[in-house]
Amino acid sequence: MTTTSFSTPRDLLRYAITRFNGAKLFFGHGSVEAFDEAAYLILHTLKLPLDRLEPFLDAKLLDDEVLQVLAVIERRVTERVPAAYITKEAWLGEYRFYVDERVLVPRSFIAELIPQQFSPWLVDPDGVENVLELCTGSGCLAIMMADTFANAVVDAIDISKDALAVAETNIREYKLEGRVNPIESDLYENVPFKKYDLIITNPPYVNAESMRTLPQEYMVEPQIALAGGEDGMDLVRKIIAGAAERLTPEGILVVEIGNEREYAEAAFGHLGLTWLTTSIGDDAVFLLTAEQLQNAP
Repeated sequence: MTTTSFSTPRDLLRYAITRFNGAKLFFGHGSVEAFDEAAYLILHTLKLPLDRLEPFLDAKLLDDEVLQVLAVIERRVTERVPAAYITKEAWLGEYRFYVDERVLVPRSFIAELIPQQFSPWLVDPDGVENVLELCTGSGCLAIMMADTFANAVVDAIDISKDALAVAETNIREYKLEGRVNPIESDLYENVPFKKYDLIITNPPYVNAESMRTLPQEYMVEPQIALAGGEDGMDLVRKIIAGAAERLTPEGILVVEIGNEREYAEAAFGHLGLTWLTTSIGDDAVFLLTAEQLQNAP
């Protein structure tokens, strides 16, 4: 195969889709199929608008541009790394974030709920002054929270220094220094003792059995950010146990647990979990109020 085999993005798109499907790649980090991932990687590599493939499909490419795209396709296939690690970016809605192998690729369903300001459970969004995010990773949710709750300061917590370095990069990019505060802490351990109107978390929640069968693309991510113990709920238990004394009387706790609703209900169903609706249904994110936590048996 030579660069003369390819002259347009259309040629490269067809080739990439064939390679991706032939290699049986897994798509769970932003794309849902080979076409979407191939189109994204080609457009990004050629520095073209990510939402405008059609006008450029038959544009003539330079040899070095073809080589750049082929190298990206080859890396995705041979190393089986998520596309975000190749491009050093990930998107949540309209928000773009820097990412690398020090953090999980952002893919939170909580991100879908932030623009709604957790209505109707937060009765006064303008009155939200203090927000806590546990297990912040790249800082993406903390940044979205600060952008959505204009009067809030967000404390963004992670146990990983490496992850917080990535978060700091994104905080600077969004010019939110002073409003989003990255803090190295094992959950609540080093968190300032104050009352929060809102606590959110997308913690490690993959159960032990599922960890053993994860696609290879997930295995290049930080495993500390995925593994949640035998039933996936190890950190969630600690988060719930410490939330009551950290919330204001009208505060709420929002927790993402992905596909682990069965385990979450088994561990915390007696608390009366409220399941929030996201694009995958009512199984991925639950909510508890400060009153429920205070009255927990």
